[in-house]
Amino acid sequence: MSSLAQDLTRIEAVIFDLDGTMVHTLGDFQVALHRTMADLGLPPVSDKLIEETIGKGSEHLIRSLLTHQHARAEARKVGQAFTAWSVDALFEQAWQTYQRHYLEINGQFSSVYPGVTLALQALAAQGMPMACLTNKPRSFALALLKEKALDHFFGPVFGGDSFERKKPDPLPVLKTCEALGFPVAKTLMVGDSSNDARAAHAAGCPVVLVTYGYNHGQRVQDTPAAAWLDSLAVLPHRLRAANY
Repeated sequence: MSSLAQDLTRIEAVIFDLDGTMVHTLGDFQVALHRTMADLGLPPVSDKLIEETIGKGSEHLIRSLLTHQHARAEARKVGQAFTAWSVDALFEQAWQTYQRHYLEINGQFSSVYPGVTLALQALAAQGMPMACLTNKPRSFALALLKEKALDHFFGPVFGGDSFERKKPDPLPVLKTCEALGFPVAKTLMVGDSSNDARAAHAAGCPVVLVTYGYNHGQRVQDTPAAAWLDSLAVLPHRLRAANY
């Protein structure tokens, strides 16, 4: 509690990550990616690999899975016709196919984590300005927030295509703080991964991490943060305690 109080005093605005922090979207990713691989004539990828790869933007996700597929095909020598393609040559088709499938099912196989709505309601009642910053394409994020009835809690909503660089680069955090109108030192980043923490730390922004999200298969508690929360429901109480 002492480190939390020390790091989160005088917080005046909050930035929330989306996937793995507010919404459990793994099911959406799995369905869209399995359909994409089938359309491309590629074998399915494992759900575990998908979970460990999400978080750095959809383009990174697609390219990483294609690279994995190609390496696996080469290792198994399943036939020249299959291994003749290159990741670069197939990427654009894969990206367009994935976008189509994801938009068709966006939100259908996902759910809001317990405690998220309660936290957002409490923070809104306190008059806390809030933004959403995700590496997901902004159009996907806006549609998902609306589907889950979370959109009205947020002012700015930025995606992985909103700026020149994505998290873990600090630029998106700095730009989001600017849009909120608050200094980085008085703006809290709430995320689920080292990606969020690295971006926040580099920007000079305090960060809190949830323990239930997607952190590339690693323990998020090993990532430096002001606190690690099992539920976002406690966040408004912790912030209030830290500020009084």
